[in-house]
Amino acid sequence: MQRLAKQWRRTGKRVGFVPTMGYLHAGHLSLVKRARQAVGKNGIVVVSIYVNPTQFGPNEDFAKYPRDLKRDFKLCREAGVDVVFTPSDAEMYPEAGSSRRADRTAQRAVPTHFSTYVIEEQLSQSMEGRSRPMHFRGVTTVVGKLFNIVLPDLAVFGQKDWQQAAIIRRMTADLNFPVKIIIAPTQREPDGVAMSSRNRYLAGKLRRQATVLWCCIQVARATVKKSKTYPAANLKAALKKLVACEPDARLDYVEFFEPDTLAPVAKVSRGAHMALAVFIGKTRLIDNARL
Repeated sequence: MQRLAKQWRRTGKRVGFVPTMGYLHAGHLSLVKRARQAVGKNGIVVVSIYVNPTQFGPNEDFAKYPRDLKRDFKLCREAGVDVVFTPSDAEMYPEAGSSRRADRTAQRAVPTHFSTYVIEEQLSQSMEGRSRPMHFRGVTTVVGKLFNIVLPDLAVFGQKDWQQAAIIRRMTADLNFPVKIIIAPTQREPDGVAMSSRNRYLAGKLRRQATVLWCCIQVARATVKKSKTYPAANLKAALKKLVACEPDARLDYVEFFEPDTLAPVAKVSRGAHMALAVFIGKTRLIDNARL
């Protein structure tokens, strides 16, 4: 992959990159479309498919994370992707392939000889970083490695993972990666649920209850529109009650913050950002929006 990327660079081809964990859906394909727009018909669009073990915690869904490479290849082909990069764990974490300890709780292989990680220390402390310790260490490390392998001119990420996008932007700037970061809008199902590979875990009443995340966003927007400013603590309490109305839903967190710095706000007003994570049964969903 890296040799190919160097060839493209020598011939002056612009490379757009979309990193994914596979099980692609319309949201991913919208990122591919945005990458194609950015590099033009003569540019190269690369999609990576890699379920990265270092960003999953011991009790998370690494083992059962949905995978369907054959289907993903077909979707990429139809979307006009030029190259799909599907590395193995042993390739991404050198020397870890044959010397790994088994984490039976997560049913995954944890690298032991790989010892160099990229850590962002400010934006990663709240929300997802608090709920999923070490998650962003895995994300920044694998994205940094992918940037060095694919050598893209630009990379496209989805707004659905707002905190992740902010962290990748910060990492790219702080470490001088010559990569332009583009954030593409969240794609939603007709009922407002943000598109996610994890939605496949939901069926019947659980799928219906997943709409509570979008309901929370709508309630927050209506509240701010009506009151101009509103105490964040009061709005959090109201949304927690709203989530609790669904029998299989449990709020992990809801936060209101400045969109660029992720600094929490005590009073919510127009222009603030909100993010929330909710368990629907055993499936954890996230969403966010500008208010």
